[in-house]
Amino acid sequence: MTTAAQAPAQVIRVAVIVGSTRPDRRGPRFVRWLMAQLDGRDDLGVDLVDLDDLDLPARLPAADDPRAVELTRHVAEADAFIVVTPEYNHGYPASLKQAIDVPYQEWNAKPVAFVSYGGASGGIRAVEQLRQVFAELHAVTIRDGVAFAGPQVGSDGTAGDADRCAAAAKVMLDELVWWALALRDARRVRPYHA
Repeated sequence: MTTAAQAPAQVIRVAVIVGSTRPDRRGPRFVRWLMAQLDGRDDLGVDLVDLDDLDLPARLPAADDPRAVELTRHVAEADAFIVVTPEYNHGYPASLKQAIDVPYQEWNAKPVAFVSYGGASGGIRAVEQLRQVFAELHAVTIRDGVAFAGPQVGSDGTAGDADRCAAAAKVMLDELVWWALALRDARRVRPYHA
């Protein structure tokens, strides 16, 4: 894995978005697991966007708010996204919805993959809702993702069923790269206007 700043033109710039901002969140352990999956890939440059670090306000910030500007820059510079989200009360966190709503055009014609966790469903109910939201932003959601039911990843980022989880991640990442390349090439030939 290369960092987004080191990424040559043929490398896909993927923004990994950490969706939870709760004080007791488990998101960082899933991000550690994901970063280990990304580590051996030379086709992806990673930009980690932790919403807890951005500290967006509870109400929609003005476009010139420094936090909104920073988030919009991350989204604009990315070729693709991986959203790491919990499932809270059968949905996704308010912090993630806020972050999705700050940029608009910057999401257009880019692929989004999901790593989800929480409860018996592994966060898939949150992901299904997010698919509807991203469709309205003219983004393409990747069919295959990784869902962790219960606490399947330790605080060190080690998955309980490591082989199955790694295989699922490979499928997701391969699909994400395919879509990111196809859409990036298409945007270069004909800019996308929603």
